[in-house]
Order: sequence, then C-alpha cells, then structure tokens
Amino acid sequence: MKHFLFLLLLAVPQVRADITIKHTQSASLKVDGAAIQAIRVPSTYAVSGNNMKVTTDEHFAKLTAGTATTAPTLDLGVYEMNTVGSAFSFEESWLQGDPIPALGSGIDVTSGVVSDLPAFGNVTVSSGGVASDLAGSVLSSGVISITAGGAGTTATAQSSSEINVN
Repeated sequence: MKHFLFLLLLAVPQVRADITIKHTQSASLKVDGAAIQAIRVPSTYAVSGNNMKVTTDEHFAKLTAGTATTAPTLDLGVYEMNTVGSAFSFEESWLQGDPIPALGSGIDVTSGVVSDLPAFGNVTVSSGGVASDLAGSVLSSGVISITAGGAGTTATAQSSSEINVN
C-alpha cells in the first residue's frame, strides 16, 4: 500500500501559474492661461439715394485720414435736391472706428486675471486660472490627495491595480 501511495503522489500533475500585478498612479494639474482677442473696428461711411446732388463747391461726406493714434473721422458734406418738387431718397451711415493704441499699452494681466483691456469694438476675454493652493498626489498605497485651486484650474488623480493569473 505504501508503494501504491508513493506512485499515486508521483502521478499528480504539477500546477504552474504566472501571476502579473500592475499598479498605476497618476496626478494631473492644469492652470488655464489668460487669453484676449481684440479686433479694432474700422471707421466706415456709406451714402445712397436718388434725386440728390452735392451743393456747388462742396463734397459728399468723406473720411479724413487718421493719425498714428487716432481713427479716421467724418468730414460732413453738403447736399441738396437735384430736382426740387420731385421724389427723392437719401440715406447715410457712419461708424466711428477704434483709436490706435500705443504699442505695449492696453492689456494688463496680473496673477492670471485680466485687469485692463483695450477699448476696441470687438473684444473676447478668457481670464486665466489662479493656482493658489492647487496640489495633487497619489501615494504608492493608492491614497489620493487633491487640493482645490482657484478659478480656471483642474486637478485629476487616479490609482488602479491589475492582477492577471495565467
């Protein structure tokens, strides 16, 4: 019987297994930057109509040349009806454009906050983030720690473990 038990133990198949363990930790901190898009609006003048004429020795309205720091202005013209007593129409429009700022002026950003803007007719502003107390960490034990920052900040942390038995 002892010999049979010994032979039985020799006949038991061996079990082999490959075990793989993978641990991953990550933390991502982001602070948005300030951005400004400022587009100067041009000076424009338009006129249309019928049965109108420019008074003798005068002109239709016209834009005058601007300077290095000022936008063009409007020089008004003088008009009159061409045929008195007949139907007429007259329409004009004028838009004063933005002045030209000196180089290096118009935009101030302090600690991610836009505090001074150019006075243009078309301005889009995105204030930047303020990191303040923004922080994040992931320990090898998987413990996650995130501290909120100011406006315009993002913190993301992740810990994962994977076990494979083949």
